[in-house]
Amino acid sequence: MTIRRILATAVATAVAAAVTTPVLLLSVTPAFADAKPPAQTQQKPSIAELELAAAAAKVAYDKAVAAEDAAIEALEALDADTHPLVIAYTAAKAAAADAATAKTEADQAVVDARAVLEGLLETATEADRTAATTALAEAEGAAVTAGEAKTAADVKYTEAGDAWSDARVAAARVIGQAQKATKQALADLTAADEALAEAKKEAEEDKEDEECDSVSEPRLTTVITGLPTTVVAGTKVNFNLRVTNGSDRTMDEVLPFAYVHATDTSGLDSIDDLVRVQWSSGSSSKWKTVDNKHYMDAISPLKAGAHVDVKMRLTIDASAPAGNGVTFVAGDYVNDDGTCGGNPDLEGYEFMIAAAGSKPGRTDDAKPGKTRPNTSDINTQTGSSASPASGTLAATGSSSATPRLALASGAAVAVGAGAMFVVRRRRTGSHV
Repeated sequence: MTIRRILATAVATAVAAAVTTPVLLLSVTPAFADAKPPAQTQQKPSIAELELAAAAAKVAYDKAVAAEDAAIEALEALDADTHPLVIAYTAAKAAAADAATAKTEADQAVVDARAVLEGLLETATEADRTAATTALAEAEGAAVTAGEAKTAADVKYTEAGDAWSDARVAAARVIGQAQKATKQALADLTAADEALAEAKKEAEEDKEDEECDSVSEPRLTTVITGLPTTVVAGTKVNFNLRVTNGSDRTMDEVLPFAYVHATDTSGLDSIDDLVRVQWSSGSSSKWKTVDNKHYMDAISPLKAGAHVDVKMRLTIDASAPAGNGVTFVAGDYVNDDGTCGGNPDLEGYEFMIAAAGSKPGRTDDAKPGKTRPNTSDINTQTGSSASPASGTLAATGSSSATPRLALASGAAVAVGAGAMFVVRRRRTGSHV
């Protein structure tokens, strides 16, 4: 397993422990030194198991898509002229229209019959009057019958329309459920595919790990200068990171590491989300945030006896409370011949966080927490006493040759050291 993935797990584990269980902080560093973080005690599924899971997720997704297509087809079928509900609705509509016409004609017949009766002359015979009266009564009876028929036809028309509408609403609801199921199945498939891809990637990295015997190299040093001992919340401070190859051979690729850990004055609550560390090469004025594995772009190569300076910037959010912080730095290297390693010591530079608006006055530079090898006889790679990283940091982002290390460098214990820093701060007091 590469140091990058070990560190990612270590960060999450130690931060959770620092917030919830202060006592655990006393033992977190040895846990990382053994490369056995608690989060990794559960056995991971094998690639074969993940392949089966991905295949099953694909089958489930295909079924969900088919079910969604079928639901859409069912709704479309409800609009076809040949569907039974459509046929029933059309027939009921026609019957209601015929009944309405018959009712209108019957009502008119009543009007006509009444006009005939009322229009009889005084000379009309009794037989004529009886005939007109009978005709009116018959017309009125037919109108009542037509009205009842119209009411019944209207009821059937309404019922047929409701049945059709209800069926379409139900079909639309089925489509909605099917679409939701398809979305979930796609998410499951994506997650399964990503898990499989990650497992294969880790397997490949682990294979690379086996090809590299990680070697402790204390002569690869990292030194910070210009970081003040007190930083005010809401401000930015620039400092320098010097990476030095004090060995007697060129290191083909060196990856500087930087990690900032901070807490409030109690030492219990982490405020890491309110601090940020960035870097910039000498050839660019653009600041880049240190990646989520806490590495910067590779220095490629770093000759024997040479050093490179990297411009750094620490930013503390204005909402950060007064507290304490520490900036850890380290370095790893990978050579083209397959050798790799890093400095086993971790340099920790402590600083205090003052509340926003504070006036700390003149402050000294933070000093490292460990004694480093003497490098006074080492020259810069470019021949300058303060050589920037211009022309030495890779221009294409983080190293393509991720260090295949087995916890050789101090970077692997950065979080453990950060936890110990919190405990010590709680014991000795903190700056407000």
